[in-house]
Amino acid sequence: MSVVTRAEQVSVEGGVMSAHLAVPTSGRGPGLLLLQEVFGVNDYITGRAATLAGMGYTVLAPDLYWRLEPELALPHDAEGLQRAFGYHQRLDEPRAIQDAAAAFRHLRRLAECDGRAGVIGFCLGGRIGYHVTALEDPDAAVLYYGSGIADRLELAPSLRCPTLMHFGADDPYIPPEAVERIRAAFQGREEVEIAVQPDAEHAFDNYLAPMFHRPAAALAAWQLTEEFLARRLPVEPQAAGK
Repeated sequence: MSVVTRAEQVSVEGGVMSAHLAVPTSGRGPGLLLLQEVFGVNDYITGRAATLAGMGYTVLAPDLYWRLEPELALPHDAEGLQRAFGYHQRLDEPRAIQDAAAAFRHLRRLAECDGRAGVIGFCLGGRIGYHVTALEDPDAAVLYYGSGIADRLELAPSLRCPTLMHFGADDPYIPPEAVERIRAAFQGREEVEIAVQPDAEHAFDNYLAPMFHRPAAALAAWQLTEEFLARRLPVEPQAAGK
């Protein structure tokens, strides 16, 4: 399914942040705030936005690095990774969380959004998405390998929406004991689902990064994501093009 894209401008404290918007061919659907990896809003993020818009969602991917270098889009190679670590270290994360929350509110106000909206984030975006989910109470959230979540479990009671968290069993940044702490914090919460993919390290979904991508794990996790969204943030039949 083809999609329409455009640049959005989101008003935030201290300025205006750009964001990539992907709209389904129906012109309207549930919203998804798509939060970037450390590489910025690059071809992987815009590709995932196109995939989700093809499923019937209106997708907004804000440029969380805009205060450091607007429109930064790093390649998925060793040099790009080193540069990404540098930008990540310089990122004012509390401010980035507020910027992402402003983008979520902007998404919900768009005419192309039917009023329902969720959050989906990868890597850095998984961690920031965890905070946005606690702050904004979206309709659903999908958080891929958000490092640092295990250190902010005091926010767990503030996550009130259906949430799916993905992890890799061999992730050096999120060891099994961290995943178990997360699982324990949400014990008894049927609306929170935790999936751990075997033989998968960090960023296993990134199909444009050979150093990270694990096809079997990525496919299994994406199937879970599609099924979760269909249950928790369903697209109306006409918006899905059915």
